[in-house]
Amino acid sequence: VKADRLLLLTPLRKALERLEKLDPGLLTTNFPEIDWKGAMGFRDVIAHQYFDLDAELVMLICKDALPGVLSAIRSLEEQAKEAT
Repeated sequence: VKADRLLLLTPLRKALERLEKLDPGLLTTNFPEIDWKGAMGFRDVIAHQYFDLDAELVMLICKDALPGVLSAIRSLEEQAKEAT
């Protein structure tokens, strides 16, 4: 994983925290299969443990977990568009 691509994931935590603040339980209620705490914490790992990152683990997370998170966010975005 290239460093510049990892940095693109850093705003994820704030965005998810904002969603949760606007509507507490929104993420876990609608998408209980996703590890939201882990998704939010991934930013901290990237930002603060950068030199100790396990490239294989990061690739596994990006391959296996990130698509579900992105799909959930897109679904919420569609729901918001339909509500307006």
